[in-house]
Amino acid sequence: MSDPSKFLYALTHLNRAPTKFGKAPHKPVLLITLLELMESGYASDNRFYPDTELVGVFQENWRLLVDTANNPDFTQPFYYLQSEKVDGSAYWQLVAMPGCQVNAHIKSINKLISVVNYGRFNDELFLYLSDPSNRAYVRQLLINTYFPTKAGEFAKRKNSGEGYFHDLEAYILNAPEARKKIIKIETEEEVYVRSGLFKRLVPQVYQQTCAISGMQLGSTFGHTFVDACHIVPFSVSHDDRVTNGLALCPNIHRAFDRGLIAIADDYTVLLSSHIREKSEHAYSLNKFEGEKMLLPELQSAWPDVGLLRWHRKEVFRS
Repeated sequence: MSDPSKFLYALTHLNRAPTKFGKAPHKPVLLITLLELMESGYASDNRFYPDTELVGVFQENWRLLVDTANNPDFTQPFYYLQSEKVDGSAYWQLVAMPGCQVNAHIKSINKLISVVNYGRFNDELFLYLSDPSNRAYVRQLLINTYFPTKAGEFAKRKNSGEGYFHDLEAYILNAPEARKKIIKIETEEEVYVRSGLFKRLVPQVYQQTCAISGMQLGSTFGHTFVDACHIVPFSVSHDDRVTNGLALCPNIHRAFDRGLIAIADDYTVLLSSHIREKSEHAYSLNKFEGEKMLLPELQSAWPDVGLLRWHRKEVFRS
């Protein structure tokens, strides 16, 4: 980019809706978040998916930068940033899922992810921001422009790894420093972030391996085919820590949820007498009965015995 000044002017003169608390801070928080994630290697292909990482870091940055009572709604700037233009053209665009259209602000994150595939920058702007020094300059420029009184504290908190997303990861991993913290669920976006972290972190602590069968299957694209399974359903427990989770391959996940498999207090596998299968088949479940399940390396992530007992009492069909 020979002259980035037009983009720098646009980024520091965002059209922000007036609210009773002042001008809406949503767009600058989103832009700061996008640049932060680019720094970590996220969206190297200029595709910003509305996933756990993006929504979670947005929520974290909102809590660190915004001190007004505005609603920290990620869906709002993700859509309305499209109205910002340079030379008459939008520098942010949403790309819909095949067969879908994005014609209005979608206020539900769950609805949004079913309709929107990803967001992307104008090619010229993305190329400019792909340079680390340019990206760092623009990120600091945004912070100084829109949140000048928070700049020092924000940098300090980020450098020390503090903030909502970090704390939430520690909580879900049942890390010692997070056990005394109570992290309440108040919004749909918070449920979405927590659910996404649970689905990611449970297989991670089991090294992407099914805890019962030992199956490990992934792809060079980063996919894993091992599920994160709640021991006690979230709707019952509101517990999304890894201690309420098991990493299971899909067929064993379904069997566990339907009470055909359980785990004893000594972490050995129990099978229901109601299972019907070809016992001689290479993938039959009977071979796992009495075997000890795979446990995470850290004991703090082992399944909670009390939750396993609840599953045996309320779900398992012995």
